[in-house]
Amino acid sequence: MTGDSLDLLNKPSDFRTMLTNRLYYLVKPWIPRSVRMSIRRIPAKRKRKDCAAIWPINERASQQPNNWKGWPERKEFAIVLTHDVEGPGGLEKCRDLAELEMKLGFRSSFNFIPEGNYEVPQELIHWLIENGFEVGVHDLKHDGKLFHSRASFGRLAPRINGHLREWSASGFRSAFMLRNLEWVHDLDIDYDASTFDTDPFEPQPEGAGTIFPFWVSSSATVAGRIRNDRLEGVTARQRGGYVELPYTLPQDSTLFLVLGEKTPAIWLNKLDWIASRGGMALVNVHPDYITFGDRPGRHQYSSALYSDLLQHVVRNHPSRFWNPLAKDLAKWYKSTQRLFQSPVVPSKSPARFSGMRALVLLYSTYPADPRPRRAAEALVQNGMEVEVICLKKAESEPSEELVNGVRVKRLPFQHQRGGKLGYLKQYASFLAATFVLSTWRALRRRYALIHVHNMPDALVFSAAAPKLLGAKVLLDLHDPMPELMRTIFGMDELSLPVRLLKRVEKWSLRFADSVVTVNRACKTIFSKRSCPSEKITVIMNSPDESIFCAKRPVVEDPAPQLPTKPFVIMYHGSIVERHGLDLAVKALSQLRKFIPEAELRIYGTPTVFLHRILDTIRRSDLEQAVRYFGPKNLNEIVAAIGECDVGIVPNRKSIFTELNTPTRIFEYLSQAKPVIAPRAQGILDYFAPDELFYFTLGDADDLAAQLLKVASDKALTTATIAKGQSVYWDHMWSNERNRFIDLVGNALGEERIPQLQSIPEPV
Repeated sequence: MTGDSLDLLNKPSDFRTMLTNRLYYLVKPWIPRSVRMSIRRIPAKRKRKDCAAIWPINERASQQPNNWKGWPERKEFAIVLTHDVEGPGGLEKCRDLAELEMKLGFRSSFNFIPEGNYEVPQELIHWLIENGFEVGVHDLKHDGKLFHSRASFGRLAPRINGHLREWSASGFRSAFMLRNLEWVHDLDIDYDASTFDTDPFEPQPEGAGTIFPFWVSSSATVAGRIRNDRLEGVTARQRGGYVELPYTLPQDSTLFLVLGEKTPAIWLNKLDWIASRGGMALVNVHPDYITFGDRPGRHQYSSALYSDLLQHVVRNHPSRFWNPLAKDLAKWYKSTQRLFQSPVVPSKSPARFSGMRALVLLYSTYPADPRPRRAAEALVQNGMEVEVICLKKAESEPSEELVNGVRVKRLPFQHQRGGKLGYLKQYASFLAATFVLSTWRALRRRYALIHVHNMPDALVFSAAAPKLLGAKVLLDLHDPMPELMRTIFGMDELSLPVRLLKRVEKWSLRFADSVVTVNRACKTIFSKRSCPSEKITVIMNSPDESIFCAKRPVVEDPAPQLPTKPFVIMYHGSIVERHGLDLAVKALSQLRKFIPEAELRIYGTPTVFLHRILDTIRRSDLEQAVRYFGPKNLNEIVAAIGECDVGIVPNRKSIFTELNTPTRIFEYLSQAKPVIAPRAQGILDYFAPDELFYFTLGDADDLAAQLLKVASDKALTTATIAKGQSVYWDHMWSNERNRFIDLVGNALGEERIPQLQSIPEPV
């Protein structure tokens, strides 16, 4: 690891930031803590909004390092608990905090300031170590001056080393997360914990950009000169390196005191995200700010919030996590991972698309439409400035808004269903408006990319002016319009409207510089009739792992038996005739002959077709067995999936449903739920016969038979889920996102850049 590769991680981002930090720490001793917290809150609100794309979760930080070998005992992720004790009040609460953790089966590391405003009792150190905890060194005086200069750090390092020896400590963390990882080689440590994956609220805000530990080798050391078996007892400087452990859950002080959060929801959501990526959840909790039993003061929070985090780990991830002490993780990392593995840290190069602008044209709503949202946010995370022109869903929506770093402009058109002329009128009006607006904007600013989502295909021609001015046009085909319109309106393939749609499709694909679509079946259709296959890239509609945190299937009793509790069938998505909700109701009626407690739960926006279904239900014996919950957001859908026994995709037979690969399949599989899907080409292209439960497209009797099989044979169900999840792992959004970013890079004439070599963190 060279000094150059450490520059962005070690240094403040610019002179102004450095000067501000120096002034802050100069006057800090004379400013009361309450005033300091108030001062920090002022810019924090702005930073939180501006940095929404990279905090609290930076998707790029989830990439596993090269040669990563996984956690011990096949654990899926690690959780490391650390504590920085800043004052006498925190010192008094150390035992209470340790006892809270012991009750829940956890152990942690306590970092003490050796020359601060308190003296650490030897009895406390002995008590912590005897009970399985760790003691580390937290800075020297906690005055912000440790990294003032290279010369002063060199003079202070021997004193820190003396305290490390006195406490038999092997780990270090600096005050205020100020750092220079090259200088830290002067310390006799096994690990340092002075970095983070992403945290724009810190004085030195550049993050390590990873949720994994990494090795920091000295620029003076030639990699490979020192063997693993010679490391025992050798100092960090002598062996040429140490393990860096970035904190990956936000600090408690930032979360509860600066940002004013009242619940641990951000902690819980990010921990689940880290678990789904197999990373390291490392948290820094200060006993100074915790209250036990008492009502929290203005700059304190209840220990119940921290307890909720630990209970969430035990309750939601039993047997999946490893809870080592920080020193044990460092020792394991050195002994089992590649010693001089290249660290995943920011380089001096700019973000991949830094300085570039993209315009997204979307005849839909944003951010409600998940595919455009994920793509736009991926571009923002790679440094591109992204603007979206879309529909205005309701009058209450703002006409302009910044959403996770994406600038959204909503036009006063509403997406309304209607006849052929209604569709044509809506499309033509929106196309004319976007043509004028994109032309006007292109004359005022230069766009590198125009990302157009169908429907309609002709929307791509709104990008004519930006294309003439040098922008590359990417056409994203969500659906093949000829097949969809044939399905909706029952039109013949040789009818004039269908032939015209095919001609417009061909012109549109020819106009675009690159084309992306949702699955192999659609690519085959487009490449056969409209453009060469090499121009088309498949980017699947995978669920967002930060919301659909993956779970493992629960092993059930292998003996086939009917359920003794309500058997819950779930349907969610668009409630239209082609999606076959009426078939699901018929199948439920047959299933209840064998499982009287079976019920169907429906989630989605109400439509005319839904009212027809509900009228049918009211005239039958199923009124108590079918429950309609209305539309739900994605987090609510995740919770609903957790309560169901099986997810269904009960499509009717049509040329469109033959091609479709529903995202719902991946959503159910991510939560370890079995899926019953139609035997259609768009699904068979990805899933083998034993990876899902299949029924004949449009056949309610066969759907009922598969429901009975899922309900009665738990061993088969568990095995099928596990096999289906292997397909889900291959097509997680993190993988599809990287393919999308590479596609954009190729379209812009850029050679592929490794994703983890450019991880900017805005100030």
